[in-house]
Amino acid sequence: MARRKVGNPLAFAVLGCLGERPMHPYEISTMLKARGKDQSIKVNYGSLYSIVSALEKHGFIEALETVREGNRPERTVYQITAAGEAEFTDWLTELVGTPSREFHPLEAGLAYLPGLPPDRAVELLEQRLAVVDAEIKEMTALHEQMTATEFPRIFWVESEFRLALLEAESAYVHQLAEEIRTDALGGAVYWRQAWKLFLEKGITPAEQLKDPVKYFGQEFAWMKTIPPEAQ
Repeated sequence: MARRKVGNPLAFAVLGCLGERPMHPYEISTMLKARGKDQSIKVNYGSLYSIVSALEKHGFIEALETVREGNRPERTVYQITAAGEAEFTDWLTELVGTPSREFHPLEAGLAYLPGLPPDRAVELLEQRLAVVDAEIKEMTALHEQMTATEFPRIFWVESEFRLALLEAESAYVHQLAEEIRTDALGGAVYWRQAWKLFLEKGITPAEQLKDPVKYFGQEFAWMKTIPPEAQ
């Protein structure tokens, strides 16, 4: 991914809004929320003005006029510049056409899943599923509503993508939890025994792996494939 002068994804959204018409920052935040774009791009309203300032500093947007509505404070209306239009197009092209490695929080947790007892891991996975499945139900209902009103899909395809990711996560986590619960997951029997030895006798995993025959009744072939620095 390109290193951008203003790299916050919210800056991308600001450029997208101003590409439609000139607005002041409050209008931008209102539009993003009204269109549900805050579900796809993290919108930190507290930093919006600093992002607008940074975009102006780098010549991507410029002040058009200052307006006052009733007794409200003056607000500066901004418009996108030619440089901003080019930046937005380049950024959009990159986001749509170039895959990037995303580090999902769940993936990080799964990387150290053996740090939890198996039954606790299942409990937490099911806790996560309750939230994910509830969101799937809510989003599905919303999509059905938009379809019924013939609201063009082009304006909410990002929500379809989010739903697809949630459905994939739900299917995987449901299966993983069941495999852990039934010890069908490769290594689950060892995992459960290791925690039993630790909780009942205080024998640490490091001690257990020094003599797997003593504690598990067998050698582990996979241990021979692990480089010393990874042990």
